Order: sequence, then structure tokens, then C-alpha cells
Amino acid sequence: MKSIYGLGAAALGILIIACACSKNPETTPEIPPVITEPVKTDVNFWLTKGDQTALLKKQNIALNFSATSNSSPTIEIDPNTTFQTIDGFGYTLTGGSASLINALPAAEKDKLLNELFSTADDAISVSYLRISIGASDLSAAAFTYNDLPDGETDETLAKFSLAKEQADLIPVLKKIVAINPTIKILGSPWTAPAWMKSNKSFIGGNLKPEYYQTYANYLVKYIQAMKAEGITIDAITPQNEPLHPGNNPSMYMEALEQAKFIKNALGPAFKTAGITTKIIIYDHNADKPEYPITILNDSDAKKYVDGAAFHLYAGDISALTQVHNTHPDKNIYFTEQWVGGPSNFGEDLKWHVSTLIVGATRNWSKNVLEWNLAADPAYNPHTDKGGCTTCLGALTIAPSISRNVAYYVIAHASKFVKPGSIRIASNITSNLQNVAFKTPEGQYVLIVCNNNSSDTVFNIKFNGRITAVTLEKGAVGTFIWS
Repeated sequence: MKSIYGLGAAALGILIIACACSKNPETTPEIPPVITEPVKTDVNFWLTKGDQTALLKKQNIALNFSATSNSSPTIEIDPNTTFQTIDGFGYTLTGGSASLINALPAAEKDKLLNELFSTADDAISVSYLRISIGASDLSAAAFTYNDLPDGETDETLAKFSLAKEQADLIPVLKKIVAINPTIKILGSPWTAPAWMKSNKSFIGGNLKPEYYQTYANYLVKYIQAMKAEGITIDAITPQNEPLHPGNNPSMYMEALEQAKFIKNALGPAFKTAGITTKIIIYDHNADKPEYPITILNDSDAKKYVDGAAFHLYAGDISALTQVHNTHPDKNIYFTEQWVGGPSNFGEDLKWHVSTLIVGATRNWSKNVLEWNLAADPAYNPHTDKGGCTTCLGALTIAPSISRNVAYYVIAHASKFVKPGSIRIASNITSNLQNVAFKTPEGQYVLIVCNNNSSDTVFNIKFNGRITAVTLEKGAVGTFIWS
């Protein structure tokens, strides 16, 4: 018999296969699988690359703190300098998103919702949702909870009903709340019922002053009705994008109108009904910080207001700090930003992480919400004549599920920065946009986006010690240590 040691690699491979197929498995040794042992590291590192070769992937590399010094740029974390407390990170669960998710087979639906909302190791732990009060432009059709034939009114709201939400939104929300009972939910109306408006239409028009109290009572009934379903509404905004009357649905509401509505109707109605749901004003672009400032300058309105919410389709993210500095006793929120389809994953990843996850929180926001959670491959459903026709969901459901850039943008924060985390100080250096937090469990989280045109070596410095990291160009890293 010829010795196997004289055979080439290919022949040896054949012999191994032949042994594996032997009719005597009891005498055939199994080849153990190759197992990569986790390295010992002080810092855990999760990575997403712009070319999608790594998508929220935990890296098996050693990042250990030491007293060694080098000349690389350094991000220094100062846990003793603290800023706002974080409420959470998430998405808008539009009516269209709910219908797509609810249509999934039961097992697949449950698996997806657990992936999104649970705190398990394989989940992204979304902790904040925005929903529409009535239809948004990403519902299949416009509606409110008190739609009437032309010429009719219902000032007692006897015909108020959540029936249209019973098909999809409420069942999905109930499952989410069962998975994460502490999730925060923000409700935003796109319009009041048409019979309350100056133009009797879902699109545009103003809330008529004679219906201020009726509309306030409508919002009270909404909060109470959702509570009866087991769904707690943590906060509402009086109007989504009040300076954009062309959406379907929509309603125009200037700052002085919103102030009057809050101080004369909504705030007192909440107080009378014992409603503790927060009132968050504005809910529109950062180019008009004077809008929330005008309302907060009215002391009678301000006493009912928790804070101001922003989108960023116009203006600069620094406007959030302008409002904070003018009224530092009020909170700041970031409640909407879309990804336009088709997405450029790499560019969208950089912009959204740098401008929102980093930028909004460094400008005092307690949350960051992407718009929207799910759409189909044709960006449906949406309303006609004004609904968004190119809004890419964090998920595409077709009915198979694809995870898009907004999924990873939010996941890089939501998975690690739990509600109750506090933003702490870190410096911006060498085009490495970053933000740092301390979690309620005492962990430290640093989120970094490399906006350079080349791979960058930098240091993370904490308590006088450093660890050196390489982050590819356009990549996002979340770093966690205790």
C-alpha cells in the first residue's frame, strides 16, 4: 500500500472524502469544524460599511485600553460632562407599514416584530415609535376618526371611532407592546376631521376657531380609546408639518394659532380629563425655529408644553440647540426624516448617522426617528394627490423582507443606547462625527461615522487610557465598554 504522505493535496482531499463516506462510521473520525474563539477585548465593536459587506456585524478584534500614546487623532470621552436623557430611537409606524407587517404569515410577523422590538441579543431593540392620529400620507387613503357626510357636524363626537385602525395598526401595536411594554409612542395628526376645517377638505385649510375645543376633545378621546386597547400614548404633537398644507392629508396651522389652540383648548382639556400625555409642539423643519420659540414665549401656552419636535427637510440641525438655549427648561425631539428611493446606501448611511444619530443628539434631541418603518417595492401604500411616492422604508416587504439603510441607521443606536441613557461629552476630530452615551446599566457607548475619503486610524480615550481603532471610509462603528 502506498503511503498517503506522498500524495498531493487534491488526492489527500479525495481520501478524506472517501473516509467520510465509509460504511463503518464507528471507526471514522469526524473532522471538527473550525471555530474562531472570541478575542479578549475591553471594547466591543459593531460595524456597518457603506458597501454593505458588513451590516451591523460584531467584530472579533481586540480593542484593549492601555497607557500607550500615539499621534493618531483621538476621540476623548468625558463621562463627567452630561447633557440630555435619551427617550429612544425608532421609526414611524405608518398605517401602510402596519398593513404590510400585519399581512405577513403569523410566524414571520412575530419573528420580525421580535427582531425589531425585543431586547434579545439578536434584536435591534427599537424603543420609540411615532404613529399617525388618523391617516398619514403613507396610508392607503385619507381618513380621520370622525368623518361625516358633507354638511354634517358632530360636536359631541358621538360618532368618533377607531374602527379603521382595528384592521392593522392596533393589532400590530398590541403585539409590539406585548414585546416591549415600555416603548414610547408619539401620536401626530395629519389633519382634523374635514368638517372642523375652513375648506372642508382633507388637504390644507385651517382648524376653525369655533372647533378648537371640539378638536381638543377629539384628541382626548383618541388617547382614552387607545388606552382602552392597552396602548399608552406617551406624547402627541398638535399637527404634523403645520406649515405644509399640500400633503394628503394635511392642515395649516401658524405658530400663533397653535399657541391659542394649546392654551385655550388642548392644555385645559388634558388637565380636566387627567391626561398626562405630553404635548410637543411644531413637528416640522429646522428652518423655522421661531415657530416653537413663539409658542414657548407665550407663558399661558408654555405651561402645557413638554418641548418641540423637528424634521430636517429644510434648515440646519443646529436650530435644535437654538430652541434649547432660548427655553432650556423644555425638551427637544427629532421626529421624522425620510430616505428617498432608490437609496444610495453608502451616502445615506453617512448622512443620516452624521446628521441625525450624531447631529440631532448633539443638539439636545431626546430621540431620533426615521420615516418610515415599511413599504413595498413600489413605495406603496400612500395616498393619492400628495402622498409620498418615493419614501423608502427601513424595511421593504414584498412579501419577503429586505432591510434597508434606515434599519441600520437606527439599529446602530437603538440596540445599544437604551432609554434612560445620558449623552456625555466627546470631541469631534478629523471628520469623525461621533456621539457618546452612558447607559442605565453603566456601560459607555460611542457611535462614530468616518466621513473621510480614506480609512482612518483613531484613538478612543477614556479615563486617561486609549485604544486604537481603524474605521473604513464611510463606515459606521458602535463601540461599547464598561
